Amino acid sequence: MASEPIEGRDPGLEQLLAFIRDARGFDFTGYKRSSLARRVRKRMADVGIAEYLDYRDLLEASAEEFDFLFNTILINVTSFFRDADSWTYLQREIVPELLKTVGSEEDIRVWSAGCSSGEEAYSLAIVFAQALGIEECARRVKIYGTDVDEEALREARSGSYSERSLEALADDVRNEYFEQSGSRFVFRSDLRRRVIFGRHDITRDAPISRLHLLVCRNTLMYFNVEAQSQIIDRFHFALRESGHLFLGKAEMLLSDGERFEVVSMRQRIFRRRSGRTDAQHLTIPLTLDPAAGVEVRDVARKRQLRDLVLETAPNAMISVDLDGIVIQANSQARAQFGLTSQDVGRPFRDLEISYRPTELRSLIERAHSERRSIRVNAVERRLSADDVQYLDITVQPLTADDGLVVGSSVAFVDTTALTRLQLEVKRNREDLETAYEELQSTNEELETTNEELQSSIEELETTNEELQSTNEELQSGNEELETMNEEIRIRSTELDEARTFLEGVLSSVAAGVVVLDSELRVRSWNRGAEELWGLRGDEVQRQPFFHLDFGLPTEALVEVVNRCLVTGVRTEPVDLIAVNRKGRRIRCSVICSPLDSQSDGVVLLMEDIQELAEDG
Repeated sequence: MASEPIEGRDPGLEQLLAFIRDARGFDFTGYKRSSLARRVRKRMADVGIAEYLDYRDLLEASAEEFDFLFNTILINVTSFFRDADSWTYLQREIVPELLKTVGSEEDIRVWSAGCSSGEEAYSLAIVFAQALGIEECARRVKIYGTDVDEEALREARSGSYSERSLEALADDVRNEYFEQSGSRFVFRSDLRRRVIFGRHDITRDAPISRLHLLVCRNTLMYFNVEAQSQIIDRFHFALRESGHLFLGKAEMLLSDGERFEVVSMRQRIFRRRSGRTDAQHLTIPLTLDPAAGVEVRDVARKRQLRDLVLETAPNAMISVDLDGIVIQANSQARAQFGLTSQDVGRPFRDLEISYRPTELRSLIERAHSERRSIRVNAVERRLSADDVQYLDITVQPLTADDGLVVGSSVAFVDTTALTRLQLEVKRNREDLETAYEELQSTNEELETTNEELQSSIEELETTNEELQSTNEELQSGNEELETMNEEIRIRSTELDEARTFLEGVLSSVAAGVVVLDSELRVRSWNRGAEELWGLRGDEVQRQPFFHLDFGLPTEALVEVVNRCLVTGVRTEPVDLIAVNRKGRRIRCSVICSPLDSQSDGVVLLMEDIQELAEDG
């Protein structure tokens, strides 16, 4: 169920967050709105969208956009041994103390919450390997690395990092715990098997339990106060008694001194205090042993004494049997809830106390079925418009000697004074927490901004490297193009020279020379042909030779040309009567020669051998 919008929040952003939660199961509603809105707006600006509703339409249409949005919101800024002085304190002071409290054969459980791409989890593995030795660490230490970002977890599972990522490590540490593979460095496999990565949402999923050390650095600062409180509750449950909590430099637990004690505020390391246990359940025997030899008079006297104790008890008490009938209500109960002696023997459900100030009938049934006491604390009972009473109510099942439940007792303890004091303390603490949270929020905002700047710097560096690589590729391509252009220029020059030479040769031949290709189209028509027939070379270029209309009867040459094409043998001269460009009849000798073997076509040599007289 979607929560109502909170005053001061952008309804458009809240609706978008609700859509992301319902569509992808990822709940960002516990994140700080200022940082969250800034990151979402950044992604919207990247895709050129101004309104949240329009961006939701994009998310509905593109599953890939969800990945881009998550990568923008989840700022994965981490490194090996980040904040070196804090890690040095952990390694020198905390880990030796932890190892003293753990048996030599007992497993050591460590959780890195919000591990991002895994550097923090592997840093923990190195710390314990240096304290225990690699073989002992590989046998006893189990490290859980969790995050909500699947892409970051895939990188963490690979255990492969660039040389730049390992700059914080000394050369001997890098050589001992990483193996080089090409340009990457891979975490050693025997310790890698002891580091387990998995997706986990610290705001919703059940925590990993029985931990000796819990590391969650610079993650809480992204959440609001309510979400932080819920996460700390889970962390308290996850840690063993005296287990250590290691936070980031922008996070503190000043307001949670009841559950955590400060080990080093400067290094943000805290220790879990001992938890409180509930009292053992009590059973009340209701039958007497007939073999005890007690006289009836003594039995009656003891029963009277027991009734007097119950009647004069300082707290209100009511007893109900298995049939739901009121068996007893002491004086405090009668005075406090307006009961009379006539109410004894009536069904409990008919009394107002059975459902006001809280529903007791269901609690009684639960106590019977589970055979244990049920306790409800700080139940509010309004006496008047301005007067409120607070009660701790305990429902205790009553069992006989044979172990069967025969009824239940309901005890009411007035805790009004204590509860009011606790509420006053809570208000004062909240005022203190508010002041502290404002300070911490400012610090966290600064830290978030720094990490965003660092992330932006890394993105710019990556983009710069990509641009540099692209420029190098373009430069190489330009050099290749320049080389090819130079070769083409040389070839063009040579071709022009050859063409000029050929044209000069053809032009110097007085006879008409016509070159035909394999499809018998005109490829060359020299000056002699122009002088002989009156057609310019550009008029006949690429025209079918046998479709041209000039003074030579070309139909007589079809067989000759085809035979030359097929046989590749030069033909004998063929004499034809033709009309030259001047309109005079001439005897023209035509010789057909094949082109060389690399080109299909023929060369026609046409020569005027005799000018004939006009008839008549």
